[in-house]
Amino acid sequence: MGSSDCEAQVINMDTFRNKKNPWALYETEVPHSRFCHPASGVSPAEKLSPEHLKLLRNAFTAPKAGEQTHDDRLRGRSRKNRGGNDERGMKFEEFREVLRTVISPDIEDKWVERFFSEVDISCTGQVRWQQLCSYLLLEYTERERASIPTAALLDSQSQIRHCAHNKREPTVRVVAVSHPPPLRYVSVSKGGQITVWNSSLHILKTLGLAGDPTEEVANTRRFRGWTTDAVYMGNVHMVAIATDSRDLHFVNVSTASVFEDVHLFGFRSVPTALCYWHDVKRPERSPLLLLGDEKGGVHLMWFLDPSKGLFKNPSKKQNGPHRIFFPDLSEHSKMVSHRYIPNVHQEPINRVMFEPSTDVIMTSSESDTSSVVFLNVTLKREPYVWKMNQGAKCFDYSTSLQLMVTGGCDRAVRLWTRFVTTRPVATLLGHCATILDVAIYSPVGQIFSYSRDAELRVWDISTHHCLKTVRLQFPCQQPGRIPEHGNFPFLFLSPPLPAETQPHLVVGCKDYLAVLYLAETRRGPGGWSTNEDRETGPEIGPTLSCALYNPTLRQVVTGYADSSVSLWDVETGSRRLQILNAHGEDELICMTLDSSHRRLITGARSGTIKVWNLLNGLNLHKLEPVTNSEVTRLTCLHDNKLLAVGWSQRIIQYDIGAAKDLYVRADMSWKSAGVHKSDILAVCQCSAMGVVATASHDGEIIIWRLETQGPLLHLERKRQAGSVLCSRAARRACAEPELRSTCKHHPGLWRHDGLASDLGYFSLCAGHPTRICERPALLQCWKAHERGVVSVEVLEVADRLFVLSASADGSAGLWTEDGGHVGSLGQEVMWNITDAAAHQREIQNNLREETDEEGRCDGSNFTRQRTSQEESGCEASSASPADQEQPQQPMYLCEDFCQTAAPCCERGCLFDDTDHSYHC
Repeated sequence: MGSSDCEAQVINMDTFRNKKNPWALYETEVPHSRFCHPASGVSPAEKLSPEHLKLLRNAFTAPKAGEQTHDDRLRGRSRKNRGGNDERGMKFEEFREVLRTVISPDIEDKWVERFFSEVDISCTGQVRWQQLCSYLLLEYTERERASIPTAALLDSQSQIRHCAHNKREPTVRVVAVSHPPPLRYVSVSKGGQITVWNSSLHILKTLGLAGDPTEEVANTRRFRGWTTDAVYMGNVHMVAIATDSRDLHFVNVSTASVFEDVHLFGFRSVPTALCYWHDVKRPERSPLLLLGDEKGGVHLMWFLDPSKGLFKNPSKKQNGPHRIFFPDLSEHSKMVSHRYIPNVHQEPINRVMFEPSTDVIMTSSESDTSSVVFLNVTLKREPYVWKMNQGAKCFDYSTSLQLMVTGGCDRAVRLWTRFVTTRPVATLLGHCATILDVAIYSPVGQIFSYSRDAELRVWDISTHHCLKTVRLQFPCQQPGRIPEHGNFPFLFLSPPLPAETQPHLVVGCKDYLAVLYLAETRRGPGGWSTNEDRETGPEIGPTLSCALYNPTLRQVVTGYADSSVSLWDVETGSRRLQILNAHGEDELICMTLDSSHRRLITGARSGTIKVWNLLNGLNLHKLEPVTNSEVTRLTCLHDNKLLAVGWSQRIIQYDIGAAKDLYVRADMSWKSAGVHKSDILAVCQCSAMGVVATASHDGEIIIWRLETQGPLLHLERKRQAGSVLCSRAARRACAEPELRSTCKHHPGLWRHDGLASDLGYFSLCAGHPTRICERPALLQCWKAHERGVVSVEVLEVADRLFVLSASADGSAGLWTEDGGHVGSLGQEVMWNITDAAAHQREIQNNLREETDEEGRCDGSNFTRQRTSQEESGCEASSASPADQEQPQQPMYLCEDFCQTAAPCCERGCLFDDTDHSYHC
């Protein structure tokens, strides 16, 4: 190649690479998490103290007794003069003795062996001090990162719905209605419009509040005021709605036909905030309705016999809701008891809460002198009063944490303990507008705050850090204008919840609602965490992308579309390690093992590639993504040179064996530019022949020579008129098994069709000879999964052959070679792979019977498939024995197992000297 060609190649590489920061994708992704099985024991990073590390350093750097000669000392002095390192390596036996001296003579060999293997990730047979330091630094770095929790918001992209019946008025309050099931929501607009939604936020019914009955014309009796608050009364299945007309409307939501039942009017002041409590465990206790009003007072209404109703039944039938004049409430004394506490605040009350264990009423206002007040119902104890500049616009209280959180016009979120009113525990700054609502999420130790500019922030209670900031994109927002909100933007649903209900947050802005789903437990990103509750059933959930077997560690590795990776013990089926968010929130597409089988390499849809330590889940390397496009397949050569292919249509190489840093640059030396004309979907190597094969979306297969890194042979198939192109997903599922048959020689070939749920076992061994261009004999076939098989692999354990299969339905299973079901990964009962009698043959026999009934895999159906293919011209018309007996010549794969050992096969696959390709 001339100098101009070299310069053009370099320029081409530079333009092909991303001109932006190549590591930006890694910097912005969600951090990963590690969950290890408790049997893994204490990690080395936890057991080693600073004193242990000093002793270990001395052991590594000090010369071994009796082994340093005069020449060694001279060489050592020379290395020091050149700035070299005088450290030496330790083999396992010496490393074990040193640890016994440093830590304890009773240290377990198994723990030492694991420690040694984790440091010697390249399998050199010895460890050095520098290697040990690098390992510990990476472990400590991930542990430090693990101390910062992840925001409970599962997705920043909220689901937004329009309240079309609000007539452009803001939603004042949204309440959750659990009876009758399933879960529903009721939203109340400022103008008195009631909308009932299902759990997916689709409108079921709308209703307007009743107007003034004194109006003469019935059709003009519409509600003309503003609503101020609403609350759900769970035990009586009512929604109470307060308005600025100084009244309460009780709306019955127990049936599908929602209607207004009672209208309590004539309060002396406007009720501005509501709260309702009833004892679920002791329904005989009188429920309590609390009303804070515009004069700073609190109404308390106990309903004495809620099973018979809230108020006394009317003496005569009335049209519309039962109207009760508030000054006449004494006539209902057998049904309701009322009490009023005046002057709790000097300003209108904007929040009311009730703590039943201590009978404490909690209220807030925008008063400087009485911002938040904790008041005992009996009034026998002195109230707790918090004073804040400009008061409190909102607050929330957690009984379990004994923590109060406030927000207001000064844009600060403050954390307070219950019994200290003089100063907050912490002041969290960051909002740029008035804070309208706050909520404490106790199970994960986090706080949500929402400001008038539609900004939602997530805070960690223990560290006081802002974990996440989300700008909710409501369609009603206009540049430079603050959107209008109701008095109570939040509906926060946290455990305990109805069945199949996920914790979530509903946020109201103008006449729109947004739903954000939350994690149920604290998600720590990246520590050596044990979680014994993770194995609760078979691993059926996220879509499986790939699965492979690690013969060295005797583990199965499964990768999922939700970017998680799991490692399973093949002998028992138990999970040993799980990595969540391996590539942030990007779909994990493919994975492979390095030559030592101690490192796992994963590729994602975003183009990112990572290298993991399979012994502890540490992320060892992040490989440069040359384009932000999908990595479809990976393969690691014997010298730990990694080849990656995908939508870039090129072969990218990485040297992970020699990599010392976290970030590894891409090697663009392969002569692959412009060779494939479509996305590369598969790659397979044959080290014995020194070649690599790649297959692209357009059906072309290219053989590459490893020595020259250039194309050696093109295999193409001519498209027939009217042929149907497979989808990318189907081709990606089909391509690798087709390539695998060219390079891997097993006693049998396991084949799966891209979208099929069956497994077939074909003979390619000497005992079952097969003519060239004929499909091999079908030995076994059974239905393995409910949905398509995405990965299948033959493995040998305890001198027996097994089959590993993974499906798009989220399940992965292990099978005997005759179709016996060993088990599904993640099932509650562990299996014993050496116990052949326990492989559940009865279940598999039932599956075979069902498959035979469907006519999918019986012999007659398979024969029919072959016959139809022969008639369509997919098989060669004949093949002479002479053509079959030429093993010294290379065998080239054409469509449908059509192989030839000559430049022209009888099917008509012609070799073109101009482009070195076969045209079939």
